Amino acid sequence: MQLNLEDAALFLRVAELGTLSAAALERNEPVSQISRAVVRMEKSLGVRLLHRTTHGLSLTDEGDTFLAHARRMLDTASELEADLSGRLAAPSGWVRVAVSPIFAQTVIVPSLRGLYKKYPKLQIDIAADDRAVDLARDGIDIAIRAGVAVNENLVARKIGEHGRKLYATPQYLREFGTPKHPEDLNKHRLIANSASQTLNRWHLAPAGKSRSEKESVITIKGHTRADNTSIVLALALEGAGIARLNELLVAPLVAKGTLVRVLPKFDTEERISVYAVMLPERRRLPKVRACIDHWEASFAALSTANRPIR
Repeated sequence: MQLNLEDAALFLRVAELGTLSAAALERNEPVSQISRAVVRMEKSLGVRLLHRTTHGLSLTDEGDTFLAHARRMLDTASELEADLSGRLAAPSGWVRVAVSPIFAQTVIVPSLRGLYKKYPKLQIDIAADDRAVDLARDGIDIAIRAGVAVNENLVARKIGEHGRKLYATPQYLREFGTPKHPEDLNKHRLIANSASQTLNRWHLAPAGKSRSEKESVITIKGHTRADNTSIVLALALEGAGIARLNELLVAPLVAKGTLVRVLPKFDTEERISVYAVMLPERRRLPKVRACIDHWEASFAALSTANRPIR
């Protein structure tokens, strides 16, 4: 058999993307060149790897077997590269990160100055989208996800946690007054999330007390509603009312005095974990580990000091 790691990598991407044309577009090569490479692999192995139809591609049984071995070959090569390059040079190269737009704008982007200062050879490609991406198909090295179940084929590392609390602008509070107790919220303009009714049930209990002691549960309809966290934040920043927001995301704004915590003597809910999720073969790469280590430290600093990530 005349096969190499490049063959394994190509076949893996063809299987993940589902079409020869998609693999060709990703590699900026003619479809005919990708097709010839697959045919050459099949001839070398002496088996058919793919079923080709007008609707796309599907793996044969032999293709499934080859795919499993190709993954292991590439995993082993990645681990070897990570072990050797980690000893010889500082982390370098592109790291593609999938993250929600609001996290990208308020957490990841402000952290890059410090990351580049430590690792000047790193390059970050941010894929900002609220959808749950397919790490393999979309070529994602790290996905930042909060409080979600992780596919058993992925690796997740906790890098932080957050809670949601109530915030408003100083201007709003000057105009409408500052609530002192959860019951006072009935007199205020509240910003609701129309995409998730769960986010409109505000649990408020005296800080430091048990959840069962004097807890208030307020289900809000909202004076203004939006189906996107970025818009909810934008509404709060424009003084449209009081919003329930991720404390990590608004910490830089609180530090600047742009937003103010409302009802600070009341806790709102349990903590939510934030994970860096990756494919198993990516977790050992020095560039991936460097990014995750940096963001874990940054989340910790942001949570404890309530200051912007630097």
